[in-house]
Amino acid sequence: MRFGLTGSFGSARQMLDLAVEAEHAGWDGFFTWDGISEIEAFDPWSLLAAVAVSTSTIRLGATLLTLPLRRPWVVARQALTVDHLSEGRLVVQVGLGPFDDGGNSRVSGEISDPRRRVMELDDTLAILDLAWQGESFSYAGPEYQVHDLVLRPRPVQSPRIPIWLTASWPAPDSMGRAITWDGVLPSRLCDPIDPLAPAEIGELVAWVAERRPADAPTPFDVVVEGVLPDDPAAGCGHLRALADAGVTWWIESRWDVDRDTPDRLLELARRGPPSL
Repeated sequence: MRFGLTGSFGSARQMLDLAVEAEHAGWDGFFTWDGISEIEAFDPWSLLAAVAVSTSTIRLGATLLTLPLRRPWVVARQALTVDHLSEGRLVVQVGLGPFDDGGNSRVSGEISDPRRRVMELDDTLAILDLAWQGESFSYAGPEYQVHDLVLRPRPVQSPRIPIWLTASWPAPDSMGRAITWDGVLPSRLCDPIDPLAPAEIGELVAWVAERRPADAPTPFDVVVEGVLPDDPAAGCGHLRALADAGVTWWIESRWDVDRDTPDRLLELARRGPPSL
């Protein structure tokens, strides 16, 4: 299991410092986030570019990018740039995003129908995959049509930049979409806030193993985020159960604005990742 840390709060400079300290302390990944709300936030691509040139080993991403609010060819170019700046350390974490995001709920003209948002997500994923091949391509989908578009250079990573999708368990359509890519951030279908238990994660991993092609070009990550208990023994026990169930990434994601100040996040980063 690998361990990541989310930069939840702080100035742009503080989050950059947090990423640098996390790398020095041995964390495997640093993740910013994408959203428009009352919480102070910065553009994830700008932050990731700064982190990319200030670090050398840590994996980078944003938990998570709301693809239906972004033009796919723009995302393809932004991701390509960070992939090159980081020399191949970017992972693109994507999903439909929350419907109450200000970029959707408070802006007229954006797609609000859930079915159309799913179609837009599928179109965007297909366009990203084609765009990162570095050759001229065309695409015809329900939401986007592309004609003879070329984006170069190709990404550093091969066969492309990894993509992790959020998915609802045990929804077959949602999970089926995720397993065609490189990883899943699963949530409970009926209550996304309630985390899946290790036994449920084990069922999910078995479901993926039965359906994902054996000749898939990339390994498949199962990514869980949350907050570990303060008691190290309890935290270690929880992580061991998740690792035994098949989780490959734990991302410590703290969102309590009163407790998880930038200073406390920096202290957490400097302590290093959990130990199994």
